[in-house]
Amino acid sequence: MTCTGKLRAGLAFLCFCWVALPPAWAQDWFRTGTGLGVQKARVAVADFVPRSADAKPAADLFGEVVRSDLDFSGIIDLVSKSFYPLQVPSVPAELQFPPWSDAPVSAFYLAFGNLTESSSEVAVEAWFYDVRNPSAPPVIGKVYRDQPTEAGVRKLAHEFADEIVNKLSGGIPGIGSTHIAFVSSRSGAKEIWEMDSDGADQRRLTSLNSIALTPRWSPDASLIAFTCYVRAYGALRPEICLYSLDMGKVAAFPRFPGSNSAPAWSPDGSTLAFSSSMHGSPQLYSCAAAGSRVKQLTFSAGVNTSPTWNPKTGQTLVFVSDRGGGPQLYLMNADGSNVEKLDVPDMGYVIDPSWSPNGQLLAFSWRRPSGNYDIYIMEAATRHIVQLTRDTGRNERPSWAPDGRHIVFESTRSGSRQIWEMLADGAQARQLTAAGENESPNWSPR
Repeated sequence: MTCTGKLRAGLAFLCFCWVALPPAWAQDWFRTGTGLGVQKARVAVADFVPRSADAKPAADLFGEVVRSDLDFSGIIDLVSKSFYPLQVPSVPAELQFPPWSDAPVSAFYLAFGNLTESSSEVAVEAWFYDVRNPSAPPVIGKVYRDQPTEAGVRKLAHEFADEIVNKLSGGIPGIGSTHIAFVSSRSGAKEIWEMDSDGADQRRLTSLNSIALTPRWSPDASLIAFTCYVRAYGALRPEICLYSLDMGKVAAFPRFPGSNSAPAWSPDGSTLAFSSSMHGSPQLYSCAAAGSRVKQLTFSAGVNTSPTWNPKTGQTLVFVSDRGGGPQLYLMNADGSNVEKLDVPDMGYVIDPSWSPNGQLLAFSWRRPSGNYDIYIMEAATRHIVQLTRDTGRNERPSWAPDGRHIVFESTRSGSRQIWEMLADGAQARQLTAAGENESPNWSPR
């Protein structure tokens, strides 16, 4: 086992605060559920060779993005460039295997290639080889093409890195090509924004000049449902809005009586669950994706909000309710039946539930009596709990990446409310936003 593997094996003792769970069992279920327990492959990424002097900045950027994506994948041990040989290949005919497979590089795999840039396109010839098996064909050998812009180069780098992760993880693609929706006040009002998974290319989607909250991607990533504040009877009132990525604007959606908020898509995209006071106290309702066939799901006292569907089965919902006093998590069938409380072994507020893609793990925010909001994960079947963040500002609103190995969340650890992401074991936390106040991140499904 490598040093990295030994460190991962000790996470139960070194990185987490485990709650009501023996460390050996905790390690088993958590590593299995997140996919972080696999043996890491040592991967080297050579500098991509520019075919002209003008193409060097693009070639450098391509290599940097690939390395960053692989380093943050959670399943790859990226070899430091300080160990690389001086001669780097630009095509397979130039590849010499021993300098990469032998010490000090000791790589299992090597990514390399070349980049050509013209006024009309950028083209990258990229290869991924098992350098321990010189007679084997390339694991990946492909030409990537896009527009000759920084965004185009970054897009191609994400695609190449995602294919590498896909090959090394048994068919689960990387997250480089995914996006994160979030709320930002940097323009003066709270609007819906979008950015790449690594925080690049942050761009505003809505221009409502009001308040937008809780963005949620549809399963096909074509729509974002969110809470929008609209003026009615001389006052701002929360309603459900839809933003169409295809049309580039807010799409039509019915207005319901009362206050309406916290939309959540069913896994097949056919249904929205949301919180509404249309008949009195805030209860959970469901409706068709177009806003028809409204059905009330909860009938309890107090506030019921923040529904989230089990993405694997689509048969259950977790939500937040203060029916027992303070906000706590509850589980029910999608039709509103069989409601049960998801108990935690301490007092405090429990909010912001988010299911992992495999439907086995539930991330949430928990403010324990100590007074700090932190991110936790619960295994739905056994109710075992693990703490991911600790004593580093206020950490809330977790959202899973589609690979189940990463979580995005909001945190005040840097002094203001910003978007952060981390591996699903709490490691490698990195800040994505800095301008203005940013909150409510939601990771796209693809």
